[in-house]
Amino acid sequence: MRIDDPEVMAEVRAVFDRYEAALMANRTAELDAIFWADPRTVRFGIAEILYGHDAIRAFRASVTAYAQRTQRQVRITAFGADVAATHLEYERIGTGLVGRETKIMARIPGQGWRVVSAHVSLLAGGDPGRVMGEAR
Repeated sequence: MRIDDPEVMAEVRAVFDRYEAALMANRTAELDAIFWADPRTVRFGIAEILYGHDAIRAFRASVTAYAQRTQRQVRITAFGADVAATHLEYERIGTGLVGRETKIMARIPGQGWRVVSAHVSLLAGGDPGRVMGEAR
């Protein structure tokens, strides 16, 4: 298995960027299309637990706007040609709240890259007191 193949990384980054743009503009049809249309898809959000694409789609339909955010750090790791994990540390504009978002993406035959699992959370106290690993 090749880790972080540059071509795969570029493909995943393109989907990541497309998702971010759609989220900030609340383009629900595009957000829905990026998620795997399957009952096994999971999304754990700030205040919701969603099992299955239908539940995710229903949640998206109920949202009128998403809190705007700036990206603080993005990490992507590709595992072979068909699986990747994306990690985003972000800050909600005007609030100082720091959030984290992890997406597991898989290349689905005949569909391309899709999010199969996502987890979003906010730090209760805002900025993390300590960041382990490489300096930002």
